[in-house]
Amino acid sequence: MKSRRLIFQLALLLILVAICAVMMVIGRGHTVYFDNKAVEYQGTTYEAPYKIEIHVGNNADGDALSKLYDNERASADQIGQKITVTLIITQEKGGDEQPPVTYTIPLPYGMDGPIINLPAYLAGLPEEAYLSEFIPVITEEPEETVVIDDGMGLGDF
Repeated sequence: MKSRRLIFQLALLLILVAICAVMMVIGRGHTVYFDNKAVEYQGTTYEAPYKIEIHVGNNADGDALSKLYDNERASADQIGQKITVTLIITQEKGGDEQPPVTYTIPLPYGMDGPIINLPAYLAGLPEEAYLSEFIPVITEEPEETVVIDDGMGLGDF
């Protein structure tokens, strides 16, 4: 009777560990940043298009997440290890929009805030060229100086 109970407890523990492992992989949340900035890679400069309209998901019919102009950044929250975006690109000001194109971009597991440089990604460059990690800059606030007046506010009496 004790051995049967122990077997059920161990089986339950293994099931819980398996569920935790699966949820860790598929349920991981990311804040994904998109850059529309020119990038230089191996001596070649890849210019940013005038405007990239970003739709998260498989279609371009809904509202755009953002319209990124040259040297701008946008962000989206994503759960899982991939993000699907539909991009509508305008190469130059006053030019025609290209037809929408959908991409599924894998997200690295160990990176909290991936930055995807869209001109580098669209140029077909390797992951090291278009993917980097967002690291927030922490600025220290100056310490306040506290003046203690032991004259009880009476001034120079």
